[in-house]
Amino acid sequence: MHPNITLLKQRLDALNQLRIDRAMANMGSAFQQVYTLLPIFLHYHHPKMPGYQDGIVPHGICAYIPNEAQALYLTDFCRMNDIPLAPHSTQALPITGVYSMGSTSSVGQSQSSDLDIWICHQSWLNSNELTILQAKCLLLEQWAASLGIEVNFFLIDENRFRQNLSGKLDSEDCGSTLHILLLDEFYRSAVRLAGKPILWNVVPADREMDYEEYVSELFADGSLKRDEWIDLGGLGALSAEEYFGASLWQLYKSIDSPYKAVLKTLLLETYSWEYPQSQLLALEIKRRLHNGELDSFSLDAYYMMLERVTTYLQAIGDDVRLDLVRRCFYLKVCERLSEPVAVIPVQGNWRREILNQLTNDWGWGSECLEILDNRENWKIERVREANNELLDALMQSYRNLIRFARRNNLSVSASPQDIGVLTRKLYAAFEALPGKVTLVNPQISPDLSEKNLTFIQVPIDRANRAGWYLYNQAATVDAIIGHQPLEYNRYLSKLVAWSYFNGLLTPETQLHVKNSQYCHTEKLQAFVADIARHFPLRVPASTPKALYSPCEIRHLALIVNLENDPTESLFQDAQPFDLGKLDVFSFGKQEQCLIGSVDLLYRNSWNEVRTLHFSGSQAVIEALKTILGKMHQDAEQPESVEVFCYSQHLRGLIQTRLQQLVSECISLRLSSNRQEPNRFKALRLSGQTWGLFFERLSVSVQKLENAVEFYGAISNNKLNGIPIQLKTGEEHLPEIIDGSASEGIIQFFFEDTEKGFNIYILDELNRVEVYLNCQGCIEELVCDVSRFYASSHERFTYGSGSVNFNLPQFSQIVQENGESRIVPFNSNSISPLSAPTVPVTKKDIILSHTF
Repeated sequence: MHPNITLLKQRLDALNQLRIDRAMANMGSAFQQVYTLLPIFLHYHHPKMPGYQDGIVPHGICAYIPNEAQALYLTDFCRMNDIPLAPHSTQALPITGVYSMGSTSSVGQSQSSDLDIWICHQSWLNSNELTILQAKCLLLEQWAASLGIEVNFFLIDENRFRQNLSGKLDSEDCGSTLHILLLDEFYRSAVRLAGKPILWNVVPADREMDYEEYVSELFADGSLKRDEWIDLGGLGALSAEEYFGASLWQLYKSIDSPYKAVLKTLLLETYSWEYPQSQLLALEIKRRLHNGELDSFSLDAYYMMLERVTTYLQAIGDDVRLDLVRRCFYLKVCERLSEPVAVIPVQGNWRREILNQLTNDWGWGSECLEILDNRENWKIERVREANNELLDALMQSYRNLIRFARRNNLSVSASPQDIGVLTRKLYAAFEALPGKVTLVNPQISPDLSEKNLTFIQVPIDRANRAGWYLYNQAATVDAIIGHQPLEYNRYLSKLVAWSYFNGLLTPETQLHVKNSQYCHTEKLQAFVADIARHFPLRVPASTPKALYSPCEIRHLALIVNLENDPTESLFQDAQPFDLGKLDVFSFGKQEQCLIGSVDLLYRNSWNEVRTLHFSGSQAVIEALKTILGKMHQDAEQPESVEVFCYSQHLRGLIQTRLQQLVSECISLRLSSNRQEPNRFKALRLSGQTWGLFFERLSVSVQKLENAVEFYGAISNNKLNGIPIQLKTGEEHLPEIIDGSASEGIIQFFFEDTEKGFNIYILDELNRVEVYLNCQGCIEELVCDVSRFYASSHERFTYGSGSVNFNLPQFSQIVQENGESRIVPFNSNSISPLSAPTVPVTKKDIILSHTF
């Protein structure tokens, strides 16, 4: 027998009990209840116990022996329910062991810490059994949550690491990004709650490279019995390629827990700095255990991380990140050293004692401690400063790891799909883009709300940049003068969105607006109320599926006339008007668009929040093109599309018309009908006609100056050449057309010539357009125009401020016996000069005679 096996077993049992005691020390009764009873609910499956579900559910832990508290619970449970618990069969049980890992039992554990529980299971469990066991774990998580304790269960196949298997990437599981490094964290922090002890602990650190051979020797000579231990494998197979995927995973975690992620990311950087002589922390802890070093510091996994990172940062002379990592460590421990403790438990607060010793060694004074202990009251200035520090440190670590990978010509060990998910999550969280609302408070402070927010607009031609400035003071000269603004942006919507999504702007915040011609305080308050109703601050995290897929708009708002309201100057003479005939996009004799500004505010499937601003007479068409361009053809419909209008007049009508237009355009863009590759929407805007063309890969916009452009634009075969348009007053129509002129419809007359064909157009008011010597295919033009009008929900009439619901009429001027005659257009009437002859269809005849 190995001479140290018996002693090592005793030390392992003592260390495990020490960690259990430390995990329970100074924690509330709810945590102690969950931590104590979880093994019972995984070993037994009873209707009166949490986690119960009908059917055959895998349960039972190998070598489970209840401790004193668990035995007492089981005795009371059986007595209260007047039934004994059924014993387990003598066959191998499905759960090999239950272990807590991470910060639990370390100095890094706090009252707010969650519980990460590994349930190691037999490899013979099939996928259906694992699904049922996962469902039981979900019920146990819900039970713990009802007590105020967050628990995360991880089902770990006992052969996962030995066979290099990986889990499914999500917010908790690292997927393929970590392998040996994940096992390193488990080995250095695991606490056995029930089941088999971990075999790795008894293998000397200097035998790690021949781990399998040493383990075989232990079993062969009878030092250990194989079925009494769980063997997850050794740590000798760590490859340098794993560092990059691991660093991405830690950056991913830093989005929600930056203080914890800084320390772990720097540990990875330390490992890469030591490469190829990297000494994993788990091996160092095991070496100390084998040497009998059992003091408070030596075997604390969290303290050892700090110790190793400190040595590295001091070696490279990085005092800035060393100071930051110490503050991160202090804040993670959550012991307020600046505040006296009223009652010290009998066993003492060992975390507080360790932290006191550390801060004394660092030379921290009371002022530093008070600032850190007051973190829950930090406001935007200090939070933004802290966030920038954290982000700079994380990015520096990432850059160092990139250089390490290039220096060693490393590839990435993680799967391409997992890397894709992680990088897109990081892009969404950290990439600064125009219009993007940057979130500056990743769990740094619980409350950034401000009592007062003042928005000041600076017009053009002033000393300061034109645009909007945000202050967190009341709107008085004394409060503003001498203070730096919190934020600046050219447009108000971006500042409001930034304030709202970062938590500065709440229902209790007093809002003030200064120096704005169009936006007053009441309008701003209405805008804020609309955002709050339709954009929740907290939404579920983006799923890996969403991150791996193209970005899609989820919640969309169009904000109309917030900064530029053309309706303020309308109706000063109180002239009557007909709402039914009013066109908000081309209003009155001047054909003025009543939408002067459009701001877009949207949240996408990667949980980015973006804002964009458009102003002027073309704001509507520019906003539509932008929205539709961000929607790929196979995207899901947005969950919500809202129009917020802040016009002084006609607010409801403008909102309704724009809502209808946006909804129709989105439906056209996302239509699944692939039989209409050239879908089209025409819009009369400020007296000009615009066409939106819904193409396979994009949406394009074209200004249509005249009728030929308008109808040619929606034809598969555009008219070729540049048509000649006669100037006003010079229009000449063949006399034969005079007898066909009729108001209320658009009429096209085609006349063949030796050089091509002429087009004469009469609009619904009998206004004339003449195009001479045109080239192209008339038949396809007529068919496409007719098809467009026949299928359009809102049949657009070119060149008019009103909407006409008649289809265009097409006619041909033909010569018979030296005289001109007008006949309905059909393919047989087209000369060989202008188009090929094809049989006329019944639809063509019907359309050509429709009024």
